[in-house]
Amino acid sequence: MKPVVTASLVLFITPALAGDYMADLDQAPVINGCTLERAANCAGANLQDADLSNMDLRSANFRGANLSGANLSHTSLRGANLDGANLDHVTGYRLQVYRASMRGATLRNARLQGMQGEYLFAQGADFTGADLTGANFDFSRFSGAILANTNMPYSSFEISWLPKANLRGANMKGANLQEAKMGLANLANADLTDTRIHYATFEGTYMEGCTACPFDW
Repeated sequence: MKPVVTASLVLFITPALAGDYMADLDQAPVINGCTLERAANCAGANLQDADLSNMDLRSANFRGANLSGANLSHTSLRGANLDGANLDHVTGYRLQVYRASMRGATLRNARLQGMQGEYLFAQGADFTGADLTGANFDFSRFSGAILANTNMPYSSFEISWLPKANLRGANMKGANLQEAKMGLANLANADLTDTRIHYATFEGTYMEGCTACPFDW
């Protein structure tokens, strides 16, 4: 019987080459010239339908960027600038936007369940048709924002400012509006069943067709 000869190939990588290899693995992804990392400068970038889930994008500049249809689930945008950005139809479960700015941004029909947005600046933003179930917007600013037909049961707007906000047809069942400022807001056909409104103010608020609104305020 002939002896069986086996051979093995061993690949040796020097420490220097190994370092370069690992550095390549750690490179931040780049989409259309936007390097997706902390404090990224991606103003006006086109990130439509991009998968940005589970990323650390704190303090990034996405001012005027197109993020429509993007996946932002479990992503951190704490302190980010999203002013005037297009976030229509994004998916952002548990998205972190603590102290971020979304002034004038559009988030129409976005799925943002569990969004964490304390101290958010969202003046003039458009959330029409968005799902904000269980979102936290305590201490935030929504002056003149559009939240028409939004679904936001069990959300929290404690000590938030919503003067002149359009909440027509919004579902706010079980939400927390304690100490919220709702002056001149539009709550027509909204549903505030079981909503907490202790110390909230409703001066000049339009409430026609609203369910459980404080008409005797």
